[in-house]
Amino acid sequence: MPQDKAPDAKTRRPRAETPKGFRDYFGAEVTERKAMLDRVAEVYHRYGFDPLETSAVETVEALGKFLPDVDRPNEGVFAWQDEDADWLALRYDLTAPLARVAAQFRNDLPSPYRRYAMGPVWRNEKPGPGRFRQFYQCDADTVGAPSVAADAEICAMLSDALETVGIPRGDYIVRVNNRKVLNGVMEVAGVLDPTDPDRFAAERGTVLRAIDKIDRLGEAGVRALLGEGRKDESGDFTKGAGLAAEQAEVVMAFMAARRDSGAETTARLRELVGPSTIGSEGVAELETIAELLDRQGYGPDRILIDPGVVRGLGYYTGPVFEAELTFEILDEKGRKRQFGSVAGGGRYDDLVKRFTGQSVPATGVSIGVDRLLAALRAKGRIGADTQGPVVVTVMDRDRMADYMGMVADLRNAGLRAEVYLGNPKNFGNQLKYADKRQSPIAVIQGGNEAEKGTVILKDLILGAQIAQNATLEEWKDRPAQVEIPRADLVAAVRKMLAK
Repeated sequence: MPQDKAPDAKTRRPRAETPKGFRDYFGAEVTERKAMLDRVAEVYHRYGFDPLETSAVETVEALGKFLPDVDRPNEGVFAWQDEDADWLALRYDLTAPLARVAAQFRNDLPSPYRRYAMGPVWRNEKPGPGRFRQFYQCDADTVGAPSVAADAEICAMLSDALETVGIPRGDYIVRVNNRKVLNGVMEVAGVLDPTDPDRFAAERGTVLRAIDKIDRLGEAGVRALLGEGRKDESGDFTKGAGLAAEQAEVVMAFMAARRDSGAETTARLRELVGPSTIGSEGVAELETIAELLDRQGYGPDRILIDPGVVRGLGYYTGPVFEAELTFEILDEKGRKRQFGSVAGGGRYDDLVKRFTGQSVPATGVSIGVDRLLAALRAKGRIGADTQGPVVVTVMDRDRMADYMGMVADLRNAGLRAEVYLGNPKNFGNQLKYADKRQSPIAVIQGGNEAEKGTVILKDLILGAQIAQNATLEEWKDRPAQVEIPRADLVAAVRKMLAK
C-alpha cells in the first residue's frame, strides 16, 4: 500500500539558470550597447528618420508565419494561442511589425515614411555557439519611395553610422549589388524564363546557394555546384544545378565582374546581361546609385558596386547592400581572418502588399548589434565606463539623514553616488562592498568628524595602486585619504575624480 508523502517533504526549488539559448547582460555590456545605439540614432535622426517602437508581440497572421500543425505554430517563432483563439507570437524581426504599422496607419503616416527601430527580437531556433534565441536588431527603412535614391540614401547613412560609432574609413566597405542584374544573368544563362517565373526555380535556388559559397569553396567548388555537383573531403556529394559549361561560364563571369570603379563595373555588367530587359533595368539602377553617391562624396573607398554581394538575393527585389569590416582579427585558433559582415539590407517592394493588396516600395538596412559591438571591442574602440558610484559609508546608523544629505549634494551636482544600505556594523565589509562596486571614492564621517564639521575622502583607486606597487616612502608622500570640510565635499570629490 503506497504511503502518503511526509508532510515535511521538501518542495523542489526552481533551478537558477537562464533558459537554453538565452543570456543575461550586465552593466558594462548594457552601457556599451546603449552608447553605440545612441550614436547610430543620432545619424539616423540627422537623415530625417523618426524612431518607432512597436509591440514585442504580433499576431502570427501579421508576422506571415504559417501554422505547421494545429497545436503549436513554432516555425521559427515563439507562439501561443490567446483566449480569443488568435495565435500570437514574439516578433522575429523588426521588419514584419513595420509592414503592419505601414498598412494600419497608412492614412496618417507621411509617404515616404522613414523610420528606425532598435530592440530585441526572438527566434525559436536551435541555439549554438554565439547564436541566441533573443538578440538585438537596429533597423532603418524607407517605405513608399520607388526611386533608388532611397537605396543610395540608406547606403550613405550606413556608412556614416559605421564611422560615427568608431569604424574609420578604410576599415569597412559597403558593397552594393542588384537582384535584377542577377535575374538578367540567369536569363542569359537559360535558367530564368520571364514568361514563367516558376520554371527553373529549383535550378536558380541551387545557383544562388552555390555563388554564396564562393569564399568558402573557391572558384572550382562553385563551378562544380553549378554543374553536376560536388563531392566534399568526407565523400558526401551535393547535387548541382546541372548547368552546361557555357551557362556556368555566364554566372562565373558575373561573379568576377567587379572593376576598379563603379562605372567600369556597371559597363561589364551591361555586357553580361545583354538583351535581358530586367538585367538592363538593374544595371541602370546601379549606375544611378553610383552617381548619386559619388556626388555626395561617397567614393569606392567607402561604397562599392560589387556583384559579389549575393546574400539574401532570394528575398530582395532590387538593390542589395552589405557592410563588411575589412580589418583582421584572430579567430579561436589564433588564425588571422577578416571580421566580415556587420549589416545588410536592400529593396523589398512587397512589404505592405500582404495587408493591402497594393504593392508598396520599401528599402532598408539592419545592423547586427552584437557583431558590431564585438568588432569595436576587438579593435579597442569601445569601452563602457565601469567606474562605480562614490560610496558614502555609514559609521552611525542613527545619523542616516546626514549621510543621505551628503549623497543628495553629490547627486545634485551630477555625480554618481550612493549610501551603503547593508549592515553597517562591520566597516571592513563596507569597503569590500565599495571595491566590488568599483567605487573610486569612499566618504567617511564618524562622530569625531561630525563634531569638527569634516569628512574623510578615501581614494580607493590610488589606495589599491599604492598597496600593490608603492614603497613605504611613496605611501607617506601620496596619502590615499584626506580630511576636508563638509562644506567642500562636492568640490573635493570632483577634484579627486579628475585625477
